[in-house]
Amino acid sequence: MALSPDLIQKYNRPVPRYTSYPTVPFWENDLDPNSWENLVQIAYNDFGKEEGICLYIHLPFCESLCTYCGCTKRITKNHQVENPYLEAVLREWRSYRILFSESPKIAAIHLGGGTPTFFSPEHLKFLISEILNTAKPSTNREFSFEGHPNNTTREHLQVLAELGFDRVSYGIQDFDPAVQKAIHRIQPFEIVKEATELARNLGYKSVNFDLIYGLPNQTLDTLEDTFLKVGELIPDRIAFYSYAHLPSAFPAQKSFEAHLPKEEEKRALYEFGKEKLLEMGYHEIGMDHFALPDDPLFIAKRAGKLHRNFMGYTTLASRMLLGLGASSISDVGIGFAQNEKNHSDYQENTLNSRFFPVKGHALTQEDREIRPLILDIICKGEAEIPFSIWEKLPESSHEGLVEFQKDKLITLEGFHLKVTEDGMALVRNICALFDLRMIESKEAKKEFSRAI
Repeated sequence: MALSPDLIQKYNRPVPRYTSYPTVPFWENDLDPNSWENLVQIAYNDFGKEEGICLYIHLPFCESLCTYCGCTKRITKNHQVENPYLEAVLREWRSYRILFSESPKIAAIHLGGGTPTFFSPEHLKFLISEILNTAKPSTNREFSFEGHPNNTTREHLQVLAELGFDRVSYGIQDFDPAVQKAIHRIQPFEIVKEATELARNLGYKSVNFDLIYGLPNQTLDTLEDTFLKVGELIPDRIAFYSYAHLPSAFPAQKSFEAHLPKEEEKRALYEFGKEKLLEMGYHEIGMDHFALPDDPLFIAKRAGKLHRNFMGYTTLASRMLLGLGASSISDVGIGFAQNEKNHSDYQENTLNSRFFPVKGHALTQEDREIRPLILDIICKGEAEIPFSIWEKLPESSHEGLVEFQKDKLITLEGFHLKVTEDGMALVRNICALFDLRMIESKEAKKEFSRAI
């Protein structure tokens, strides 16, 4: 069911997306290189060795600027930047390898960006081969990459498939020409179709489309046409994200500010898109994510085994995620660290020291109680609230829980919270009631996009 205009108005406020807890703005930044090394070694010995390591590798270069984008990127047509950057990534990887007593098991690799397919197939082969030569891929590994349909070639797909990659995510956003022009991402349907069919013909078992609602010039009619085209290709998974408008952080977004849909229009776009996805046979997995019924994500969701990390929803149980590259974030279960965002400074850091986190956080005992609570709400739609957290909640959170119940967005029986179908649209708001670090901060809201 669609949210009423009154509920949209009531709950449309800035809240985190909860790819981590605590969220990055509330990290204590209390980690020096030695402290981070210690956390990594503890996590590896406690569970990383057995579960395997997930690697996120950030490849930040793009040939042109997509004006909606909130990712860390560097716009250039100079491909001479490729090799020096990859050498830096490999230096960082070797620094982690020193901390392990053996060749680690790799549970997952994800290439993100930027535009990973900015890099030549030969350079990507060099990068992944160098990593795999010093590690052991897990039997149930997941290797995936983000591809731009305009420059993902047969050679890219072939080389990565030979290295074990069998999942690709294409950034589509929208098929309407006027929307594409506004966000400076022109990619005709025929190109997307060719890239999708190429991946499937080469044995990729999962193709994901990223779509965005709330973009400039989007209407119900243009979105219907986008979903008709999606229906022709039927990707295995779809991420249907809310456009995050943060022009103070990403000035290029100001270029189309006057053409953005209003709050109620934006929510109508989501409800319409969700309806179309359900009609096509997709199932809602969690925040903004949909999958076909035979997809491992849906199977994990039904079994209560869905997980979430900085790479999004996953079926992998590995709790150790190492981020390589500029701006990458690592999550080792007991702490977080983020690399320097500027690619030149990042490359310099890898020459001068083994690790140099520009942001970091070691989880406190309270963090370790709240984190699984928020993950359960996001991944399972229900959670048991620890009494130790319940008694710390401020009056505003208790009042918020009452309001959510009154609006039929949650049910609360004792300490057991369950999100209703309507409530899933506002799951970020529900999580925020337990975010003690954000609640205590006077600067809490300026960092985040609105819920709707």
